[in-house]
Amino acid sequence: MEAFELYIAPVQGHTDAAWRKFHREVYGRVAQSFTPFIRLEKGDPRRRDMADFTSPLNADDPDLEPQVIFRDMDELAVLLTALRDAGASRVNLNLGCPFPLQTAKGRGAAILDHPDCLDPLPEIMARFPEISLSVKMRLGLGSPDQWRPVLDRLRYVPLRHIAVHPRTAREQYSGPLHLDQFSALMHSAPAPVIYNGEIHTPADIEATRTGFPAIAGVMCARGLLRRPSLFSEYIEGREWDAPKRLEHILRFHSLLFEHYNATLCGPSQILSKIKPFWEYAEPEIGHKAAKAIRKATTLPKYAAAISMIAQ
Repeated sequence: MEAFELYIAPVQGHTDAAWRKFHREVYGRVAQSFTPFIRLEKGDPRRRDMADFTSPLNADDPDLEPQVIFRDMDELAVLLTALRDAGASRVNLNLGCPFPLQTAKGRGAAILDHPDCLDPLPEIMARFPEISLSVKMRLGLGSPDQWRPVLDRLRYVPLRHIAVHPRTAREQYSGPLHLDQFSALMHSAPAPVIYNGEIHTPADIEATRTGFPAIAGVMCARGLLRRPSLFSEYIEGREWDAPKRLEHILRFHSLLFEHYNATLCGPSQILSKIKPFWEYAEPEIGHKAAKAIRKATTLPKYAAAISMIAQ
């Protein structure tokens, strides 16, 4: 059987350097991870995006791959220059972000609507022989067959893999998956294909692998935010019971909270950083605790809400 890899998809506001480090500490080095996308701000790579890639917290993650989001090849060239200078040898191109804040600016999945902007990509990459590429994409912006002209452009650039979420950007994260289009893309792709989307349990991973035996791996984002042990359970070949999952989630949270408490300024900053940890986890921790966490406005109220999880 071909190699099958697991990948942690980046999520803005969630999978920062601290999240990735303490996930590795609690659950082991079970998957390759990517930074949340790095974009330009006033013509330069946004500082906090770059700081996430260069953070000392990444010291034990040599395979960390920075992801970039861009409108055109000029923006991409600026981002690649900065990342090369920061020591990157691999970069992931974001052609899949579905959020209107980015697509309205021509970034992310919007590129699927004007694939000709990728025509100069081989020429651009010739300037960066130190860097190899991978891609994360949707099937299209509004139509699930828009991937075809994109793949035609990507054939002229060596790629390590192409991760695909089988929906359009306008569908975001709801509605049926276009698995027929995903299958067609997989069999037409010039590089190994990674499946991304609606992976919530170890059984989902196995079913995806069985249904698409040619895929090179699975990438997961929201499923891991809900159930951080997901990949560990799959690797072990068994599902953990609820008490074990909660024990690990609380340990993960404790390490992350202690880090934010030591590095951020004041309760407001700490709460704004730590509360998103639970945004997708209500199915694991219960409605009562999740509601109390959302409503907590002080650290004592937040601590009381956390104490409800194990009850």
